[in-house]
Amino acid sequence: MILAGDIGGTKINLALYDWDKERVDPIREDTVWTADYESLEEVLTEFLEEPTSAEPDPDDPLEETEDSSTKPSSSESPLTAACFGVPGPVSNNTCRTTNIPWMIEGDKLAAFLNVPHVRLLNDLEATGYGLQLLQPDELEDLNPDAPSPPPDGTRALLAAGTGLGESLLLWTGKEYHICPSEGGHADFAPNNDLEIELLRYIRTTYLHVSYERVLSGPGLHLIYQFLRDTKKNEPTWFAEKLPTGDPATFIAEAGLEGKPDICKNALQMFVSIYGAEAGNMALKTLAMGGVYIGGGIAPKILPALQDGTLMKSFLAKGRYKRLLSKIPVRVILNPHTALLGAASMAAGMTA
Repeated sequence: MILAGDIGGTKINLALYDWDKERVDPIREDTVWTADYESLEEVLTEFLEEPTSAEPDPDDPLEETEDSSTKPSSSESPLTAACFGVPGPVSNNTCRTTNIPWMIEGDKLAAFLNVPHVRLLNDLEATGYGLQLLQPDELEDLNPDAPSPPPDGTRALLAAGTGLGESLLLWTGKEYHICPSEGGHADFAPNNDLEIELLRYIRTTYLHVSYERVLSGPGLHLIYQFLRDTKKNEPTWFAEKLPTGDPATFIAEAGLEGKPDICKNALQMFVSIYGAEAGNMALKTLAMGGVYIGGGIAPKILPALQDGTLMKSFLAKGRYKRLLSKIPVRVILNPHTALLGAASMAAGMTA
């Protein structure tokens, strides 16, 4: 039995697998809110507790059958390996996470879980491994006119969620090597007068303005606030609604519906900047194998990514528009891609 996890700034996905060589469905999985816990060990303790079930009725044979098919306990199927995708740089199998106040140490987790080894991966590194396991219907093509990518072409991966992750997949001659990065924290580069105004607006609060400040859930809210404060176009009814939940979710949903205009404009600006950074990655890495857009936000705003705004920004690189037009751009639809990647690595540790 292997344990895999995708540790995010907002949510944590965990799953148990009976995984040998091929991708399989999880035996048990769960998603929890990161803010509800003080450590990964606390999350794992809750997840690995043997599932409780109601006392079976000895006179009901159906109930007895259902009880006998419940998930195996840890004593019946002990853990043999574990791997976690974590939101931050991993050094010596340790990560001080970027957007949550945790220190995650692989060796301590191995002792905690009583397994020989626990491997930590950067979350976009885990997504890179998971990307290679996806089926065609788990990807949405935004550049369908691009030719089929070469099997050995470099791939670029970026994913906006609570933060912005980036990584590269480099062909070694027999397989892809995943190169994690912290490229999401590189300097934000505005492309037009409105984005220059946005940069100036954000600099009143943050000395360093990274792409993550803009391309993330909090970033979408920040773009909205910029438009509200500079364009004075926030309807009262929406202003009253916004504090009642997750602002980025409300803004994205309203932007997809096309009203109010401030949300439509904020979402369009977000998508345009997303396309520009995707194009930057394509040029810096010559990603002829494709640019892949992951993370929790992309599938939820898919119509906005398909309306041409993203591809227009992606291609707006002057003389290199023709080259970029030949690069596939695909949205990852499976929200558990990083979890799959972590599971595949854990399975490899038991081989």
